Amino acid sequence: MQSPIVEADLVAWDAARAHPEWTAAVEAGKVLFFPALAFEVLPGEQALLRPDMLAPRSRNVSLDASGALKGAGGSAQERERLAGMVGRFRAQALALVDGLFPEYRGVLRIAPTSFRPRQVQTRQQSVRADDKRLHVDAFPSRPNYGERILRVFVNIHPQGAPRVWRVGADFETVARQFLPRAKPYRLWQARALQALHVTKSLRSEYDHLMLQLHDLMKRDEHYQQHGAQWKASFPAGSCWVCYSDQAVHAVMSGQYMMEQTLYLPPGREVNPAASPLQILTRLVGRPLAGVGAGLAS
Repeated sequence: MQSPIVEADLVAWDAARAHPEWTAAVEAGKVLFFPALAFEVLPGEQALLRPDMLAPRSRNVSLDASGALKGAGGSAQERERLAGMVGRFRAQALALVDGLFPEYRGVLRIAPTSFRPRQVQTRQQSVRADDKRLHVDAFPSRPNYGERILRVFVNIHPQGAPRVWRVGADFETVARQFLPRAKPYRLWQARALQALHVTKSLRSEYDHLMLQLHDLMKRDEHYQQHGAQWKASFPAGSCWVCYSDQAVHAVMSGQYMMEQTLYLPPGREVNPAASPLQILTRLVGRPLAGVGAGLAS
């Protein structure tokens, strides 16, 4: 099988240009890897790369659209410097995406930008929450009706340690393997979850199936050990981009990373037929993403 990692030559964030083959690769669930695209941590920011810059009980540090920093430890002065560093990365990530995917201009929704100083290997999580297990991203509480999750990552480890992923087979292959084991969608259950405020809106059948795939993959020990997969080592000073709702991935090791998430409305891809929504619709044989789509009982 062909590797899901596509290496690309780029050294400046504002020099990205559209390459149809790169766009096609990302929209097919591959990981676009820029080994020489580094984020510069300024001398005054080096001291921020330490674990206690994450506040207790916080999973990540995040910078929202208004410039508010959440989840950060350290002194007020350090938090101010950290906000500046994360904000600078956001500007560079947005410039990269704008250059790579001009077809997405004007329709992307920007999520908060994160700084992740925690060491992956030492995180203690349940099987369902453990991102060291192969999965696709899906949100239990936030139905998205096929909205895409585009992510830009950079490794800024000060000692040069890589960020190591496992990347699985293409989405359709994995969906065909696990869909027969998925529990059926029930509209009454979706309505109950919304009424109880477990979900922020009515869960569609698409969201239900994506969560089923996420959970079934993580809980299948044989698949985790023996399913088709590739090791991807992203060194410090590199960047990678993927649709995390489509690229089957697991994060095995690493520390000190920044990440920018952007959401693309369904159907605004260059090739919508390659999206998880269209793949699952085709496999199931009915509309999946409308409010209440799926079974009516």
